[in-house]
Amino acid sequence: MKNFEMILPTSLDQAVGALPGNDTYDERRRVKVLAGGQDLLGEMKTHVEDPDAVVNLKSIEGLDKLEQSADGGVSMGALVTVADVEESPWIGERYAALAEAARAVASPQIRAAGTVGGNLCQRPRCWYYRNEHAICLKKGGDECFAYEGLNRHNAILGAGPSYIVHPSDLAPALVALEAEVTLTGPDGARTLRLEDFYTLPSDSDVTKETVLGPNEVLTHVAVSGIAGAWRQTYLKVRERSAFDFALSAVAMALDVGDDGTVRNARIVLGGVAPKPWRCRSAEALLLGRRIDDAAIEAVREEALRGAEPLADNGYKIPMTKGLITKALRKLA
Repeated sequence: MKNFEMILPTSLDQAVGALPGNDTYDERRRVKVLAGGQDLLGEMKTHVEDPDAVVNLKSIEGLDKLEQSADGGVSMGALVTVADVEESPWIGERYAALAEAARAVASPQIRAAGTVGGNLCQRPRCWYYRNEHAICLKKGGDECFAYEGLNRHNAILGAGPSYIVHPSDLAPALVALEAEVTLTGPDGARTLRLEDFYTLPSDSDVTKETVLGPNEVLTHVAVSGIAGAWRQTYLKVRERSAFDFALSAVAMALDVGDDGTVRNARIVLGGVAPKPWRCRSAEALLLGRRIDDAAIEAVREEALRGAEPLADNGYKIPMTKGLITKALRKLA
């Protein structure tokens, strides 16, 4: 890790002022934002990132607050830890998918330090991206080495020209709960759906995974109160029983009526695409139906329609279908 300046702002204005796009910013310096540091510091130790300065958000008051909102929902500052989410009785009661996703993150020690904002903004775990000597597409190169290389952990949906998968556990659950994020920059704050926060490699900039600008900070995440009899879950398959990223995951939220028919459905996949993968056409197949074997078969097939596995990751198709089956049966 090279030497760098640690900037400790006490307000969002100061934090944003240290980023590109302000009058005092030195364009010769590369600046990164630090929340929990579990991802960024790892990148810096292996020289995947070599910033000249790091803006540490920890001194900004209010970013570590987890609160119930007026509509019965929840508001989380970017510095709320994953452990705070996991251990919150309110979240456990109202947002089971989010609590289960938090519990699936890494190890207890990492959950105690890792933050909601950092988890949502993680960079890819692809071993070519993480190798400082491999200048892949994500780092401004000309080739995605995973396409014809070692691709057991790479994407089967929504990929190309880069085949990374988004590593966050919280993101699929929060997309299934239709969460919103607040981004603060020099022109103030803007709010958008978390689903719209993420981008695909085929969008305008293959080196990015989100719409977060170089002069913006993700400050808050909000989930509105859920009306109706919503049933939720988050399921994940990983190679090791703990401290590992998802090979495949599914976040599911279903609004089920008294007669057992599905009134609304949200199905989001993790570990199989460059962003949390919302399965809208599969969701539509559930509406007005009971969750029986025929419905399960139709939904799991539709969710993986269009999957294009690489040489070594075709196993993700039956694995993901199995997770969808398990989730639907759990919530039936």
